[in-house]
Amino acid sequence: MAEHRRGANLPSIGGFNRTVVLDAVRRSPDGLSRVELAARTGLSAQTVSNVTRFLIEAGMIVESGTVVAGRGKPRTILRLEATSRYAVGVHVDPAVVTYVLLDLAGRVVAETTTSTPSADDPSEVVRTIATAVDGLVTGAGVAVDSVLGVGIASPGPIDVDAGVVLDPPFLPRWRDVPLRDALATATGFPVLLEKDVTAAVVGEMFLAGESSARNFAFVYFGTGFGVGLVVDHEPVRGVGSNAGDAGHIMVDQGGLAGTPDGAGARGEVGAAVAPDRLVRVARERGLRLAGATGTDADDAACVQRAWEALGAAIEGGDEVAVGLAAEAGAAMGRAVVLIVNLLDIDRVVFGGPFWSQIAPVALPAARQTVVASPLLVPKHPIAVVDSGRGADVAAVGAACLVLDAALSPRASTLLIRH
Repeated sequence: MAEHRRGANLPSIGGFNRTVVLDAVRRSPDGLSRVELAARTGLSAQTVSNVTRFLIEAGMIVESGTVVAGRGKPRTILRLEATSRYAVGVHVDPAVVTYVLLDLAGRVVAETTTSTPSADDPSEVVRTIATAVDGLVTGAGVAVDSVLGVGIASPGPIDVDAGVVLDPPFLPRWRDVPLRDALATATGFPVLLEKDVTAAVVGEMFLAGESSARNFAFVYFGTGFGVGLVVDHEPVRGVGSNAGDAGHIMVDQGGLAGTPDGAGARGEVGAAVAPDRLVRVARERGLRLAGATGTDADDAACVQRAWEALGAAIEGGDEVAVGLAAEAGAAMGRAVVLIVNLLDIDRVVFGGPFWSQIAPVALPAARQTVVASPLLVPKHPIAVVDSGRGADVAAVGAACLVLDAALSPRASTLLIRH
């Protein structure tokens, strides 16, 4: 974990024109000629020639065949060399920390997990994560200098300017953990810290590429209920980069209100659909599940095991499990209606660490609830879809933060400069 490593890889992509060209090539799986690059980027032919020469020498793009276009001489096609650079993504969850290594195309080339360390000793937290990051990179056989940086997705609230995890409600012993700078020192890599729901939407946009929706909401179903927002192709971060807390939205709980721990017909959506509560409700309805219940960090792994068992019961067609998943999806859908009304968006994406187990039933229930709601104001169609990024969506999104900052041509937010 040598300190000298930090910054050694930074000059490899600096410069706005380079990111413009690299981004255009990345978004074109079939490759582009220099003429097409000039037309697509608005850069002069000489600039494109200079930039592509640099990127070829840096190993980030390669010449790959030629095409004949009209009477002119054959044009050389340039394609992304996806394995020339990498980014690490880290997702801190109350139960586990997930680590992924992505190449330039956003493909997961390696992943691992560790138990989430108690934050009683912040240095132990940093040591655990730094060791896992180093092991991930080394185990993948990737050159250290090809790693652009590390992105961390953390539950909020965070202080993004200071790089500090403040006091997440589901991580009671994590308080004022200076994760970003301490991890940068420990690993030698540049580090970005982002709230988990924001990381998820950045990943969703980056991996969708040209097909990314201009405006959408990402319903993030983890230990808590959050909503990441994208407006005009930009994630909504808010003044303190803590936007996305939607758990306090009041909804009609439907069938969930009739459970023994229910508190009336209306309640906060986050409390109504919290995985630990749904596991408890499933047991109250007679469903046998492995694992124990609980809400504190020590019990998070037990809730996770019980949740997996609930997912298996849903897959097996158990009536109690299927009914519970449908009620949870409908409750989430009722919260989504308010967000769709507020922003007038036409796309809602569901995902997150606890989503996949209930998705087969909860997604159709949420979709039906949204499109049939008498409260729905917009008259245009609303797409309600699955992310498809899996349980690692926040970790993948965290790595995409690094790729996005390094590769996306926004002069104000370039991570990597000369």
